[in-house]
Amino acid sequence: QVQLVESGGGLVQPGGSLRLSCAAFGFPFSTTAMSWVRQASGKGAEWVSDISSSGENTAYADSVKGRFTISRDNAKNTLYLQMNSLKPEDTAVYYCARYPGLDSWQLSRSQGTQVSVTS
Repeated sequence: QVQLVESGGGLVQPGGSLRLSCAAFGFPFSTTAMSWVRQASGKGAEWVSDISSSGENTAYADSVKGRFTISRDNAKNTLYLQMNSLKPEDTAVYYCARYPGLDSWQLSRSQGTQVSVTS
């Protein structure tokens, strides 16, 4: 059974940083490309970033490029999202998902982690 457990969210001021983590269980994480997806209140899901199974290849939405960094530790079955220079428009619940994220983010029924950027 696929299980994804996100953590690391919180309340931060504009310009601040957070590091999200996602612990993965129940599937071969080291051979699975992964994604981060976010959903702001009252809005649809938005793709944030992808990473290949090895971690060598990454992709980012234009809205986060240059500020967010996706990474993974296959030995720990854990996915990360380092978020710097946070903006109020980054406020959302963040979910990790198997690639492609927008197709699978709801399947694991994970709880996500809330990120709130406000002064």
